[in-house]
Parts: sequence; structure tokens; C-alpha cells
Amino acid sequence: MNSLNVQFMTMLTMICGGFYLGMALDTFRRFSIYWRRPVWLLYTIEVLFWLIQTVILFYLLFTANQGEIRMYIFAAALLGFAAYQALAKKVYRQLLEYLIRIISAIIRVFVNIVRILIIVPIKGLITIVLAVLLFLIQAVLTIVGFILKIILLPFKWIFAIVWRLLPKSAKNFVHKYQGLYSTMKESCIKCLKWIKLKRR
Repeated sequence: MNSLNVQFMTMLTMICGGFYLGMALDTFRRFSIYWRRPVWLLYTIEVLFWLIQTVILFYLLFTANQGEIRMYIFAAALLGFAAYQALAKKVYRQLLEYLIRIISAIIRVFVNIVRILIIVPIKGLITIVLAVLLFLIQAVLTIVGFILKIILLPFKWIFAIVWRLLPKSAKNFVHKYQGLYSTMKESCIKCLKWIKLKRR
């Protein structure tokens, strides 16, 4: 475990780990703007990020020397992090922004394709189905109304004959409650119109 070869590989691995940590930190900071609110979410993700990075670095160390910790290991990781900050930070950030723009463009194209090929046809189909259903409902109501008119026509004639035979006092009584019925009917119609306007 203490051979020069193992120590060299351990240092090289931890330098790469420090370099990776710099890249991961810049990536995390770039995307952290999307979860700054609420504050508890920011702290939770921050803690998870550092826990994950710790696990990754320890895994790298374990693959190099079975997880044996020495002081030079921290120095090597710090050296890799400093090398990233000095040599690659600017280039990586530019590359990251370029990749973000490419991925965003791909996502927009994919969303537009899904919208054109799936969402728009489904919306059109739903609109057609609803239009057909409304037409059928109106047709059924028209037919039912016509049938009811035919059925009720003899009763209308009978009522007209009975109405003519009623005394004047009975007619006045009916007129009194007919006015109340008309007022209630107008109120219901106004309520229905108000509900329709609210839905729009």
C-alpha cells in the first residue's frame, strides 16, 4: 500500500478529483439560480451536493489506495482544484454555457415537435368530438321538444276550453300566481346568463 506506484496513482487520482470538484462546483453554482427560493430548498440541495461530492472523492480514493487517508491526499486534491481555477475555469464556463444553449435549443425543438404532432391534433380531435356531441344534444333536444309539443297539443286545447269555462275570480287567482312565476323565471334566466359570462 505504501509503494511509490500506489502513492503516485493516489496523488494523480486526487489531483483529478480536485479538478473535477472545481468543475462540479461551477456547474452547481450555474444552476443554483433555479432553486434559490424557498431558502430551505437551497440549503437542502447544497448539503446534498457536498455529500455527493464527498462520496465521489472517497470512491476515487478507495479505487486508488483502498481508502487510506494521508495528508498529501488533501494537498493533491487542493492542487487539482487550484489547477482548475487557474487553467480551465474560464474555458469550462464558456463550454458549459455553450452546452446549455445547445441543450435548451434541442429541448425547444422537441417541445415544438410534441406540440405540433401530439398536442395540437389531440386538441383538434377533442374540439371536433365536443362539437359533434353538442350538435347531437341540440338535435335530440329539438326532436324531444317537437314530440312534446305534439303530445301536449291536445292538453293545450283542453286547457283553452277549460280556461274559457272558468269564472272570473278563478282567472284572477291564476293571473296573480302567473306573475310570480314570470318573476321567478326571469330571475333564473338572469342567473344563467351571469354564470355563462363568468365562464368566459
